[in-house]
Amino acid sequence: RRMKVVLHILLLFVLDTQGSKSVPHTRVNVLTMWGRVFSLLLIVQASLQADPPAPDVYQVVFDTDIADTPVIIEVTRSLAPLGADRFYALVQDGFYNESALFRVVPGFVLQFGISGNSDMNDKWLHKEIKDDPVKGTNIRGTISFATAGPDTRTTQVFINYIDNSRLDSMGFAPFGKVTAGLDTAEAAFNPTPGDQGGVDQNKYEYLGNDWIREEYPGISFILGGAVSERQP
Repeated sequence: RRMKVVLHILLLFVLDTQGSKSVPHTRVNVLTMWGRVFSLLLIVQASLQADPPAPDVYQVVFDTDIADTPVIIEVTRSLAPLGADRFYALVQDGFYNESALFRVVPGFVLQFGISGNSDMNDKWLHKEIKDDPVKGTNIRGTISFATAGPDTRTTQVFINYIDNSRLDSMGFAPFGKVTAGLDTAEAAFNPTPGDQGGVDQNKYEYLGNDWIREEYPGISFILGGAVSERQP
């Protein structure tokens, strides 16, 4: 539907430009016209790549193989709208189903967000979104997107095990908090003790769950995720 609206706007713009007789079509005017078209196309591209708006408040329930108690995350969109929209889209699409908790750093964070499904990785893993201004703070139990620099958020997120408010000034914008099951998250198996970097992410992306299970026996998994728009 958005594509139809955008194409309609572009068509009206071109027809209006071609039908105008008040200004001769000089080379400068033609360049100006196509400059406007190019600008509009950039706007269109950004619009089409944006994730649909998520509910103002929603819950995500992650079942894991760690314990019967699920990890429940309450997301507040006003904290980080772009991050909340992306997380909602990912969970709804089943991206985190059967995905490994590949980075466990006791006393720091739990990180995940590479799918066990290669098709999901092709679709989402390198689809970047812009940064949100930091409105919350990375205290114990909050969740934020991991980054590789400015405007590089995609799918990877981390749960803060402790008060990591020092991350606020680095641009990590929390978009929610764990409201139940933080003890489950804290009990995740550490696949790389002594190495805070966690599992080799490139290998996991390309070699998948069979590889990571063989290479890191006992590694913990998210079994499935579901969204609830019911406010607590």
